[in-house]
Amino acid sequence: MPDWYRVKDGRLTLTLHVQPGAKRTEIMGLHGDALKIRVAAAAVEGQANTRLLDFLRRVFEVPASRITLKQGEHARRKVVEIEGSQIAPEALLTGPDSS
Repeated sequence: MPDWYRVKDGRLTLTLHVQPGAKRTEIMGLHGDALKIRVAAAAVEGQANTRLLDFLRRVFEVPASRITLKQGEHARRKVVEIEGSQIAPEALLTGPDSS
């Protein structure tokens, strides 16, 4: 299993490397043992975290209440937990946002 995610009891845990201040929010691919995501929001007053969680909510097709930022509120390295998604994490590396 890849290092950047874990699945246990219907919960998906993602390890992310987040780059705020990008022109658009997009998945960039793997960055070491994390998935790199550029976020089109500044790292000010939680704006980048909000944009990141909204992006993941749409990608994994779950309500906002099923996504939790577990670690890294003020860091580029973040751990996010997603509950109840039917989307496979590997799809992030091959989807239209992964280029």
